[in-house]
Amino acid sequence: MHQNLSHLMKTRRFLPLFITQFLGALNDNLFKQALVLLAVFGMADNAGLLSDFTGQIAVIAGGLFIVPFFLFSATAGQLADKFEKAALIRRVKLAEIAIMALAAIGFSLDPAFITLKVLALMAVLFFMGIQSAFFGPLKYAILPTHLRPEELVGGNGLIEAATFLAILIGTIAGGLLILQPSEAEPLIFGPFRLILDGKGIIALSILLIALAGWISSFFIPQATPADPNLRVSRNILVETARVVAHARADRRVFLSILGISWFWLIGITFISLLAPFVGDVLGAKGKAGSHVTTLTLTLFSIGIAAGSLMTNRLLKGEISAKYVPVGALGISLSILALFFSVKLRGGGGDIEGVLPFLQDPTSWPILISLSLIAVFGGFYIVPLYAIMQHFSDPRRRARVIAGNNILNALFMTASSVVVAILLSSGVSIPAIFLLLAVLNFGVALYICKLLPEAVVKPLVAGFLKLLFKIELRGVENYAKAGPRAVIVANHVSWLDGMLLAAFLPRKPVIAVDTYTALRWWATPFLSLVEFYPIDPTNPLSTKALIKEVRAERHCVIFPEGRLTTTGALMKVYEGPGMIADKADADIIPVRIDGAQFCKLSRLKGKTHLKWFPKITLTILPPGRFEVPEELVGRRRREVIGEKLYDLMSDMVFRTCNHRRTLFEALIDAGEIYGPAAEILGDAERHTLDYKKLIQSSFVLGHRFTDFTHAGENVGLMLPNGAGGAVAFFALQAFCRVPAMLNFTAGARAMDNACRAAGVKKIITSRRFIQMAKLEADLEILSKRRSVHYLEDIREKIGLADKAYGFLSARMASRLHRYNAETAEADPDSPAVVLFTSGSEGLPKAVVLSHANLLANAHQLGSRIDFNPSDTVFNALPLFHSFGLSSG
Repeated sequence: MHQNLSHLMKTRRFLPLFITQFLGALNDNLFKQALVLLAVFGMADNAGLLSDFTGQIAVIAGGLFIVPFFLFSATAGQLADKFEKAALIRRVKLAEIAIMALAAIGFSLDPAFITLKVLALMAVLFFMGIQSAFFGPLKYAILPTHLRPEELVGGNGLIEAATFLAILIGTIAGGLLILQPSEAEPLIFGPFRLILDGKGIIALSILLIALAGWISSFFIPQATPADPNLRVSRNILVETARVVAHARADRRVFLSILGISWFWLIGITFISLLAPFVGDVLGAKGKAGSHVTTLTLTLFSIGIAAGSLMTNRLLKGEISAKYVPVGALGISLSILALFFSVKLRGGGGDIEGVLPFLQDPTSWPILISLSLIAVFGGFYIVPLYAIMQHFSDPRRRARVIAGNNILNALFMTASSVVVAILLSSGVSIPAIFLLLAVLNFGVALYICKLLPEAVVKPLVAGFLKLLFKIELRGVENYAKAGPRAVIVANHVSWLDGMLLAAFLPRKPVIAVDTYTALRWWATPFLSLVEFYPIDPTNPLSTKALIKEVRAERHCVIFPEGRLTTTGALMKVYEGPGMIADKADADIIPVRIDGAQFCKLSRLKGKTHLKWFPKITLTILPPGRFEVPEELVGRRRREVIGEKLYDLMSDMVFRTCNHRRTLFEALIDAGEIYGPAAEILGDAERHTLDYKKLIQSSFVLGHRFTDFTHAGENVGLMLPNGAGGAVAFFALQAFCRVPAMLNFTAGARAMDNACRAAGVKKIITSRRFIQMAKLEADLEILSKRRSVHYLEDIREKIGLADKAYGFLSARMASRLHRYNAETAEADPDSPAVVLFTSGSEGLPKAVVLSHANLLANAHQLGSRIDFNPSDTVFNALPLFHSFGLSSG
């Protein structure tokens, strides 16, 4: 998925539309700001008869711009769905040139023709509203046509960021330029007064920007008409009701539209109140007020842009509403922070400029609060636009967006009316902000109710990750599954359902046994997730669950049916496989590893349990069972059950870590099962726990380094026993390769085996040689090789060696890693040399790597049901392949 948006800015699919949209928004705001300031500060000074009118100019201007959205959005949506969108965009931008030409004429009229001037500029504002009403559905409907789904959030983020930056630049430029005087004499042509003052610069600028936008629109790629057979209705009222109905057809889309409309209600309220807020509340009057207003508008626009762009990085291209509740709650908390920051500041006195305002410490909480409102606004709005575009019917997408524009205009109009009534009733601006925070908090709670996983899920996931250091692997495999899927997971603890609900993408339904669902301790958890109670003894429950999966849901089912009491797979039931088969769904295997060692498992008394062990969740690629159609009834269930058990066993094996050395595996096992856990015992009742085995291996291995070198094949001729195991792992600790000599094969066979493996040193025991009567065989072997006895080595071990072993055991991982790096050993390096019997010729040396041996062990573990409390009697010697790998 794309997180970096730079690639979009290099493609023709997006860049021309981005430029066209940016220039259009820039022109709108440049003209509107210039018009309002000209009316308030320019025309009023030259025409006393307008003095009463200028106070209402901003309200009238806003109304003239919004009314066309009610009148023409329905028609605009129909045309955008019927015709090719890129061509329509070019026509709309061409109309913008004509509208801006009329604006240039209006700015150029002599002040003596003040009424005509006002009428011309107001007409321009109305025509701009019409042009925006037609451009909106085209702009948002063409995005999903040219962008991939994973690019849609990023594309909308860039569009929203550009829109608010255009608002900022247009507003600032319009304010700075419109009232600029000129020392040149005007050129008068009838009613026109041409001069390069502020009005002349604005007139020229809006014409050039409109021309540039029209030129850039020619580079927008064509988009196939969505519904070329659509009949365009001229009945505005009927069609307006119809496009709103289109918007309501999909609940996700309509809720997104309501959310967008609420955002614009908040946005228009803040933008319209910024200037009086700065002047009346903060005390910045005149020119200082203009500059401080510009500063707050700058922070607000940059905040929206930053939040819009950050949303794409957080969502990583995913079209999801999971950050919308965060944005809504953040907006309310930030507005509350703004309210209390104003109260903390108090009267504050008059502000003489931006610098004194910034030097006042009480100003910074206000500016930070405004910025955070905007940033959370970006979090809130961008995903909603992406959801509206992605999930709306492509054939009527533009009409859906037109319905969105109508509702946006309705909400903004309602905001303007209510704010005007509140202000005329004497309600202060901070009080209006507080009311807005309370109302928005209610909206945020409603969103949280609609999307509980968007708020609860991240909190639960963060809490679990903090406690258990949870690692999620293979999440990319989840995206490969279809809309219908059955998630099968091993069941190792009471945490499993919560883990899957918190960390799996989307919102899976968790199948829960009806008995468990009624338990008092399960109720709080189940209230936070979507679960489906299922009675295993009732066939109707299974049928209902099949229906649920067929409705394009992802359902979690534990095939074992109960928590494991061994740590390995229990009996696997065919139910989940049958549900996937009947629902034509994918099967997604998920391995939960580590949770079996927590206190919430059923392994108490069988293994070392911790409160917070590390947990790993591994998602494997989805698949389906290929079952012959002719198999029906019981035989089909049996085949699916066998395939499901094979799948679960394969999952356990594939998610085991065999990419490490044998000694690393020993160290890891000691950490998991506890250093005091007994690992082996022999016929002489010598027992070793993990701590003693690792410590003894370092002590003995350090002595082995006196006569061996890293990577050397060293002959090991010892019986099954504690001493043999310690010697084996002592060689492993220092990256020597034990060559397991078959002492039952005779001297000649052992001699040939040593030659085949290049063995120059042999480690054995005097006592063993004596008891096994191997003196003659050893005498033959010792002619070409040196023999080292464990008894002799043990006598050399002193206090310093024991201290070395004590310290080494406490830094075992680091020391072994150093030894492996020095010897250039890795999981694929030789770990052991075994020999064939030589019954048909000379014995052959078989070199097995660490990964080979651990893979063999994990394969056994994935199929054989055993637990740490089981005792395995190893009757086969260590030089035997099965005796070594399984024993």
